[in-house]
Amino acid sequence: MKHTHTHDLSKGKILVTGGSGFIGSAIVAELNQMGIDNILITDYLGNDDRFKNLIPLKFNDYMEADSCEKIIQEDSYLLKDINTIFHLGACSSTTETDGRYLIKNNYEYTKMLAIWAYENNIRFVYASSAATYGDGAQGMNDQDPNLSKLRPLNMYGYSKHLFDLFAQKQNLLDKIVGVKYFNVFGPNEYHKSDMRSVVHKAFKQISETGKVQLFKSYHPDYKDGEQVRDFLYVKDAAQMTIHLAKNKSAHGIFNLGSGIANTWLSLAQAIFKAMNKPENIEFIDMPDYLKPKYQYYTKANISKLREIGYKEEITPIDVAVEDYVQNYLMTGKYLGD
Repeated sequence: MKHTHTHDLSKGKILVTGGSGFIGSAIVAELNQMGIDNILITDYLGNDDRFKNLIPLKFNDYMEADSCEKIIQEDSYLLKDINTIFHLGACSSTTETDGRYLIKNNYEYTKMLAIWAYENNIRFVYASSAATYGDGAQGMNDQDPNLSKLRPLNMYGYSKHLFDLFAQKQNLLDKIVGVKYFNVFGPNEYHKSDMRSVVHKAFKQISETGKVQLFKSYHPDYKDGEQVRDFLYVKDAAQMTIHLAKNKSAHGIFNLGSGIANTWLSLAQAIFKAMNKPENIEFIDMPDYLKPKYQYYTKANISKLREIGYKEEITPIDVAVEDYVQNYLMTGKYLGD
């Protein structure tokens, strides 16, 4: 393992963009656990319930994202103490089709923030996406420098891919960290409507109907329910992201996943078990629009994360599902409660 130089998160202020969102609020909750609350959160609070993620958290101030953009451009004294940025703010809907909106939110805003961080010697960790890998035909290797061969399947993935390419061309990837989250699930995703994890959706389905619906397989190599995903508990995702911020020798792109491929079936079975209900799984037709874009196999190779010194055990899927279902979904609690 390489010798690591530590970046002290407790010195100066931490900016968390998208801090009321799912992974952003989990990172703030984890920082609070570490005794850190000198945090500026920015986001677009909008019309959903994401503000509820903020209520149990400790932080210094909140600002709408466009106000933050303005004061960065003005080089305002309000930001003079920032020494770390977790840039989680983005439109994260994989079904969003407004390309102009995605470019402005996910590409141009990230560019501005990354350049500002670099010029001011601020530690910068940003969310890229596993969606940049597309169907996985080009591999899902975070150590392959040939980013231009990747073929994202949707506009969301492409908006993230564009920034990865920009950062590489500008030699920024030698200084900053990009993280590609795989299938993250857990508390504080409640506001995400259609983009909630299957765990959340299944919990609701089972509570209301006693059964869960999963998509049939249209691939000869995979039986119904045996399509696989790399599911990562949000508490692990937050710990991994913070580890990379603290470790000054970490730079470039990192896959963040469990490193384990679990079937939808095993996930559904864990949910029934956590809810103490009999298994009742129904396979339904996949919508036509989804069929050409559907991923049958995702699994993160996380050896690069391990090599940079991340030693924590990753929460097994049944343990993570049990914690999420019993301590959050059944109680209505949020991270930090």
